[in-house]
Amino acid sequence: MSSRYLAVSAVSMLFLTLFVGTAFAQRPTLITLDQAIDLALTHSHSLKASRTLILQNEAQEITANLRPNPTLGADSQFLPFFSPQDFSGTNVDQVQQFDIGVGYLFERGRKRQHRLLAARDATAVTRAQVADAERTLAFNVGQQFVAVLLAESTLDFALQDLKSFQQTVDISEKQLKAGYIGEGDYLKIKVQLLQFQTDVSSARLARVQALIALRELLGYDAVPADFDVTGDLAYRPLKATVEDLQARALRERPDFRAADMGITAAQSQISLAKANAKVDVNGTYNFSHVAGESTASLFVNFELPIFNRNQGEIARTNYALTQAQEQKLSASDTVMGDVANAYEALKSNDEVVQLYMSDYLKETQESRDISEYAYKRGAASLLDYLDAERSYRTTQLAYRQALAAYMTALEQLKEAVGTRTLP
Repeated sequence: MSSRYLAVSAVSMLFLTLFVGTAFAQRPTLITLDQAIDLALTHSHSLKASRTLILQNEAQEITANLRPNPTLGADSQFLPFFSPQDFSGTNVDQVQQFDIGVGYLFERGRKRQHRLLAARDATAVTRAQVADAERTLAFNVGQQFVAVLLAESTLDFALQDLKSFQQTVDISEKQLKAGYIGEGDYLKIKVQLLQFQTDVSSARLARVQALIALRELLGYDAVPADFDVTGDLAYRPLKATVEDLQARALRERPDFRAADMGITAAQSQISLAKANAKVDVNGTYNFSHVAGESTASLFVNFELPIFNRNQGEIARTNYALTQAQEQKLSASDTVMGDVANAYEALKSNDEVVQLYMSDYLKETQESRDISEYAYKRGAASLLDYLDAERSYRTTQLAYRQALAAYMTALEQLKEAVGTRTLP
């Protein structure tokens, strides 16, 4: 094999590598709905801020579980500051007094254990509240993702419709030159082309704005500027009753779980308040040296619970328990209402989509095709053709909007139930 052939082959491979690399580099980053939600849950700064509340509560658990620090006390008495000549070993041993002692607060009523339990229950409530924020963010991403799909579907349809009508304009121009149609009819058709061009421009703007709004939810650092979504507007029927969904929502919804855990947290606060009513004991061991003698002493002191028995805090926490119980009932009503409303909205949008899929889509397309065929062969008027074209375009756009409304309602139902998987 000649060196010239090898050089040509090397150059060819280099150009091929550069071409392939450039082609792949120019491909935009495509993300699915599940990937979009994962990116938002990972990169959302507001959600990251909310998650620090869990870490803060866990730090409070450490504080709640700490034992009291022992105390150290020391003193020296009868020092001859004003008689420096008396500073001597004998004076120190026989006249001056030295004391050193260690004290400790003995907590009664298992206060530390109750503090730790109350802190852990508060952390559990916070975790559920953060999970509820994640649920809301997932819905917002899903809703905006559907908006992007609608914008891209509308743009694709507008481009196809423009291309199809441009062919009609080209044919009409040939018919005008051949004398088959008048100039007035040709101008009407050409002016109608403006509407198709305007639709394309509006659809492009709507797509760009929808992608920007989605990127805000995902985080600007999560995806490149030229990212795009992958997916289609699709009809997926729901196979579940409202009763089943409501029962599942009571198990899945994090805000309802937070309300339920709030009762447990309130009960732990009552136990802590009762434990705090127990009187603590201060014990001190003291070593003394005076007049040449060393002695040890034990001291114990505690409050007499005559006036303050923490009765106010005990009463407050009992009322807080009643509040938590009522909040749970209110949360249950909210869950049931949210699921019922979302289910009915989905059902209504389902009926609309079914109407389009049953006959109207097929009929308007057939009407447009027949009118176009007849017009191009002089068997139908221009007005009939333009009217059929407008009906077809209106129906197609309305169908896409109905699909998007159905998918948005499905996202709303997922949020109401508290899960991303529905039967």
